[in-house]
Amino acid sequence: MRNHYLTLKLLLLMIVLSAAATKEVKAQSREVTGVVTSDFDSEPLPGVSVQIKGTTRGAISDLDGSFSINVQPDDRILVFSFIGFQTKEVEIGNQSRFTVSLEESIESLQEAVVIGYGTQDKKEITSSVASVGAEQFNRGNFTNPTQLLQGKVAGLSVTRPGGNPNAAPTVRLRGISSFGATQSPLIVLDGVIGASIDAVDPNDIESFDVLKDASAAAIYGTRGAAGVILITTKRGADRKGISSVTINTFGTAEQPTRLIPILSPEQFVERGGVDYGHRTDWRDEITQTAVNGTVNASVTGGFENTSFLASVNYRNNDGIIRGTNRETLNTRFNLNHGAFNNRLRMNLSLSFNNTDVKNVNDQAVRYATVYNPTAPIYERDYSPQETPEDLEQRLSNANRDFGGYFQRPLFDFYNPVALINQQEFTNELRAAIYSYRVEYDLSNKFTIATQFSQDRFTDLATQYYSRQDFQTGFGRVGQAGQNMYDRTTTILNGTIRFEDEIFDRMNFTFLLGGETQLFNERGLNASSTRFLFDLGPNNLGAGGLRFGPGTGLGSYANTSILNSAFARANFNYANAYFVSASLRAETYSGFGRDNQTGYFPALSLGADFTQIFDMGIFSQFKPRASFGIVGQLPPSPTLALGIFGTGNRIPLDPNDPVNSVFVAPLRSASPNPQLRWETTQEFTVGLDYGLFNNKLTGQIDYYRRNISDLIFNVNVPIGTPSAVEPGGTYTASNIWANVASLTSAGFEFLATVNNVQLGGVSWTPSFNLTWYERTRISNLGGSDFNVGEIRQGVPGSPGQNDNPMIWNREGERIGDFYGPRFLGLNDAGEYRLTALDAAGELDPSQFERLGSALPTGDFGFSNTFMYGNWDLNFLLRGSWGHLIYNSYRGFYENADGASNSWNSVLTDNTPTDPLVVSTPTFSDLYLERGDFIRLDNLQLGYNVPTRAANLTNLRLYAGVQNLFTITDFTGIDPEVRWADLEDPENPNVLAPGIERRNTYFLPRIWQAGLTITFK
Repeated sequence: MRNHYLTLKLLLLMIVLSAAATKEVKAQSREVTGVVTSDFDSEPLPGVSVQIKGTTRGAISDLDGSFSINVQPDDRILVFSFIGFQTKEVEIGNQSRFTVSLEESIESLQEAVVIGYGTQDKKEITSSVASVGAEQFNRGNFTNPTQLLQGKVAGLSVTRPGGNPNAAPTVRLRGISSFGATQSPLIVLDGVIGASIDAVDPNDIESFDVLKDASAAAIYGTRGAAGVILITTKRGADRKGISSVTINTFGTAEQPTRLIPILSPEQFVERGGVDYGHRTDWRDEITQTAVNGTVNASVTGGFENTSFLASVNYRNNDGIIRGTNRETLNTRFNLNHGAFNNRLRMNLSLSFNNTDVKNVNDQAVRYATVYNPTAPIYERDYSPQETPEDLEQRLSNANRDFGGYFQRPLFDFYNPVALINQQEFTNELRAAIYSYRVEYDLSNKFTIATQFSQDRFTDLATQYYSRQDFQTGFGRVGQAGQNMYDRTTTILNGTIRFEDEIFDRMNFTFLLGGETQLFNERGLNASSTRFLFDLGPNNLGAGGLRFGPGTGLGSYANTSILNSAFARANFNYANAYFVSASLRAETYSGFGRDNQTGYFPALSLGADFTQIFDMGIFSQFKPRASFGIVGQLPPSPTLALGIFGTGNRIPLDPNDPVNSVFVAPLRSASPNPQLRWETTQEFTVGLDYGLFNNKLTGQIDYYRRNISDLIFNVNVPIGTPSAVEPGGTYTASNIWANVASLTSAGFEFLATVNNVQLGGVSWTPSFNLTWYERTRISNLGGSDFNVGEIRQGVPGSPGQNDNPMIWNREGERIGDFYGPRFLGLNDAGEYRLTALDAAGELDPSQFERLGSALPTGDFGFSNTFMYGNWDLNFLLRGSWGHLIYNSYRGFYENADGASNSWNSVLTDNTPTDPLVVSTPTFSDLYLERGDFIRLDNLQLGYNVPTRAANLTNLRLYAGVQNLFTITDFTGIDPEVRWADLEDPENPNVLAPGIERRNTYFLPRIWQAGLTITFK
């Protein structure tokens, strides 16, 4: 009791003293109030920090932008700061009420760079990262978001040879990163790893952040070996009660360009071609001026502690080849909400994409170029000398067999108009992503976060060949099929972040996290032939034949899991010295049982010398160096298992072949329990620089990359001892194994001059340059497998199916052409070639390296001009150092008798005196330099002045894409081919540099549109 009495007296004394102190303070202090607004639209700003300069006392503006704070007699200045706005200082004086307006800071908005699992101030970045905001995007009609980056980032190559609106671009970051696994950078969409690029419309993207080197990508472990592209979508306004509606709509007209010159009908007949008496421009018959439209509509707003964005995007793109179309409807909803004074932050993202694709047989492009120009489209227009009975019979046969189209039983000779109209290929693409993220500040130093996301993608593809289709359907009395592919990726992660000044001027940030990624895939295919009627692809049961050529039935499903733990530490000393280190450990179920776990560390450091001593004209001079190790997932989770597929149908009872038939299992590949990660080690040194108060800014990087344990499928003899399974034997003729290493290097340069004043014109040019040290192969096959070299890329039929042009040899470069050299023509027009044996036949052992299919370098030159309300943007882009095999010349240039069924191309490189009369044979005669400079896109815009209270923006614009190309290449498109795209679903990365005869014609695109915003 006595102790409690003493305690009570002490508490009463403390209360009295506290009250007296409070009374004294109140007698000396006073309250000031005010409101903070945006200079842009005079709307109140919630969440603004109001600090008394030189103290830790402050306040936060509420939802109406209002604040109140007690000031002492010695307080002199209030400091107002808010993300995205310029900090402002205001003298207190004798005022008791303040109205403060903050100006938006474009520079501040660009300071934060998105990195793996968070953001980082740009000044602290010590690895190779490039950021591209919406104002820097390419302008034009783009069906794929990555095309916004084309020519914008040093080291990033975005290519799409030809102009098919349904073709996906090939994206490469710092060249080749594998040849058995994926080579495309990892896409991270609003934190969703590996998101479907189809799930976002280009109009909804706010920015790209490209993690180029292994130290930046290592935080993503095995999925970052080819680099990482982080996409951030647009968000709603943070201002209470503000809603705006933006509508962007434009139309385009597309016309074919760079059509390869061919013989006129008269020249064709003179050279020995059959004259059917007609004059047909086949390319004109299958092409069109494609008129297309796009509408983007979005609503953004905010209320209380909530902001939102809802958007709808519709695109309808016809191709310049008749029958080609891509129609897309994309919807997105982003919702952000803060609670408990914004200590709890919740983000919800929903997106759905519905794309319907129509394609034609891409060989129609080839036949439109080389089909007999004297042939008519329809049999009825052919008028030979014949009796009325013969005419009636001929037309009757043509109508019955070929739907009235002109067809002739010649090898590789198909009416291109009939191909387009009697074959049908469609895809129904559905992509949906939903993501929910929650962050909570445990204190001003600790933040925990978790994110759950699911990414679903479905592709339903159909193929249909009419009963009267001469190429395929006629011999099978019609053919139809469907393929379904479904993929679901589910990701759950959690992180805890600590951030503090651990001692004087040393800021420290530490991130610790774990993640689970679950992958589910399944597929189904079915096809049948022999139809009574042309019913299309949606009644496969009407096909009378379920076995044999053109038929099939199959399905599959697989599941794999990737579990990860990761950590990252960032140090910033005095805003001058920076260090970042990370480690990620991952376990993947798709590798061999002894090699499922890998560790991927990274370290980077840098120092801004301008913060250490006076650098004169330099406003930033930050050298940096980084090293990182990343892994690579296999192309399928079943490669290590040696799973069984389906073999032949076998009747067990010859007397009952129907009821006793079974399908025998067939092992698709030998198992490899030692299959392990591909591993990439990359070292980068770089410099971030700024001169003349950042009037000139840029980056310089040099990198060296070593890739080991590449995963590839190699042939092995069945029944022989296995090199990867002691005591076992090879049970199939092939095996997936780690068989090679690659080395590469490169140099990257970026320079941007900000707002050069040319009288009343403001000009911002930006130039980037990439130089590649081409990738070399080493340790091909290792000690366990006798690979030696990998020859790929045969020209094809007719007559050139056995001479691969690309030889990938150990110690040599990937993508080198090998073959004979062309020495000229003799007087008779026959080849004179090297590498001939004593009998005058080509000897492959004497073939020599003819050059590389891969580029020496790329460049991009972006320009923005501003004059009053006018703006002009254009991009010049190019590549150099790569050779391209011109397949049109390689097959259809010669005047030999066997080639007279087809029309001949007549380019600037075609020998004409004398004509080539030899059978077409590959040599360096048909290799052409692919160097080019292209005006990729140009747009002129005008912002219409408006005084309407609810109309905040009205912009009119017009532009053109692919205005001109400067090149010596005489094919369709000199664009770099990083892979052989003859089969777009399975590009062959070991056969680059081939322009196939199915290359889609290249369009020039004219555009006009407007953007309007209401508030």
